[in-house]
Amino acid sequence: MVLGEDGYLAREAITMLLGRTQEVELLASCEDLDTLRRSIEETQPDVVLTDIRMPPGNQDEGIRLAQELRRTHPQIGVVVLSQYADGVLAGLLFEGGASRRGYLLKERLRDREELVRALKAVAAGGSAVDPLVVEELVALRQDEKHSPLESLTPKEREVLALIAEGKSNAAIADTLVVTKRAVERHVNSIFFKLGLVETADVSRRVRATLVYLASMTE
Repeated sequence: MVLGEDGYLAREAITMLLGRTQEVELLASCEDLDTLRRSIEETQPDVVLTDIRMPPGNQDEGIRLAQELRRTHPQIGVVVLSQYADGVLAGLLFEGGASRRGYLLKERLRDREELVRALKAVAAGGSAVDPLVVEELVALRQDEKHSPLESLTPKEREVLALIAEGKSNAAIADTLVVTKRAVERHVNSIFFKLGLVETADVSRRVRATLVYLASMTE
């Protein structure tokens, strides 16, 4: 893994956290976009963990890097870290598909294991996204004219957000205090309306939801 983080304290903290696990090997730690690009070319990592904003511009360098790597190194995963759940930036990150992409919020990372799980999932071809980011994506798409999300009922949108969190049908039923059969009906209706194939595999459900949301930005 290669790390891109311009903040000294944050960079050192992440380095220390990952140094305590044997599941992730930190190949390089970079403080600006140019150094990060060079390190990626030199080390060819499985995954890059980067802040969204980095020098020299401190704007959307992490997102632009992810877009570049999708074209030049599609096998490299990218997990971006941000202080904010920005639906527009998330849409750009997942444009072209959610495979090997992740969007995490710094303030909501609870422990090292959560970060490691996200990095491993993205490196393996999956995706990782904070539920608040999913909510921003859903809200953004709902504001667009002719969005298929308009066909969903309020309850179906609520279930969709929980699906995107990676919850099983049973967990969704517990959260909403409804029967599992009722959740199954909502799930079937959601995937039918959105033109998505239902699957019992949770990670594929999450990816399918994100792929759909990303496709709306094209």
